[in-house]
Amino acid sequence: MLNDPPNDEISAQRLLGLPPIVSGNTRLLVLGSFPGAASLARQQYYAHPQNHFWKILQAIWPASPLEISVDSYEKRSNWLLDRGLGVWDVYASCEREGSLDAAIRQAEVNDFASLIRRCPQLRGVAHNGGESFRHAKFTATLGLPVYKLPSTSPANASWSFERKLTAWREVVAAAGLL
Repeated sequence: MLNDPPNDEISAQRLLGLPPIVSGNTRLLVLGSFPGAASLARQQYYAHPQNHFWKILQAIWPASPLEISVDSYEKRSNWLLDRGLGVWDVYASCEREGSLDAAIRQAEVNDFASLIRRCPQLRGVAHNGGESFRHAKFTATLGLPVYKLPSTSPANASWSFERKLTAWREVVAAAGLL
């Protein structure tokens, strides 16, 4: 070994999140916690093939086919925006090894107040999972309804796809996007 530091001296790398997918027509913003390793590597929200995010939204809006492939990210992003849905994360940056929310350290919260100026039609914020919802106090200051959604992550195996879909459909309907 060439002067490798002991394991307890190795720190997690500082990671930067992804820019929001929003427009002036965004009415519901879905906030994750922070992109997983697959999403960061591809620079795409919900890029892990086992994540239910895209599949749930396709089931909510089945009349509008969605191409779910790595090459179609711009199309998928526009598909969301066309329906009034935006995507962002609670954390702008953090230190983390792996993809689990439990491994997030030294997190910096995104500037949600600036989002109101970019999204004048915003009518609600939905937190995708428990880690994101822990920061509902920040999004509640926007004066909008705040919803807690079950995580679409494959780590959330205690919720079936159908159960997740039902919860997500209720929030999308409450935001007037159905």
